[in-house]
Amino acid sequence: MSNSNDEARDREAALVRGGEAKHEGGCACGAWRFVVSSEPDRVGLCHCMTCRKVHGSAFGAYAVYHAEQVSMSGATRAWQSSADGRRHFCTVCGSVAYMAYVNTDEIELPIGAFDETGFLKPTYELFCVRREPWLSAGGRREYAEDRP
Repeated sequence: MSNSNDEARDREAALVRGGEAKHEGGCACGAWRFVVSSEPDRVGLCHCMTCRKVHGSAFGAYAVYHAEQVSMSGATRAWQSSADGRRHFCTVCGSVAYMAYVNTDEIELPIGAFDETGFLKPTYELFCVRREPWLSAGGRREYAEDRP
């Protein structure tokens, strides 16, 4: 019989390969899961109306990876939310899974989907023209709309 500390330690050890720490996460019900193989290209917040509505929050928070850095399992359903991007959701619980771009290999994973907390720090904010007035700026690089 193993205890939860042993299981957590084994899981963490399994995620460390070649000296690089791996991080994993998934949806609320666990039907969709992911593992990332390295640090993200960038981490940011988005205040656009689509992110706000999809997340049911004042903003979306994302870690951006290249597709080859991310392994996924489980089914998702896609919605073409813009000309450039497709948002994916868990087919079981409806959680936001990721956003994939049409013309790049970038994948945006929501920060809240990671199992571990505290290792991702947003460095920029998009669509600040829509940021809630009660939300402080926080010292990140700000873009009125999208990144150039």
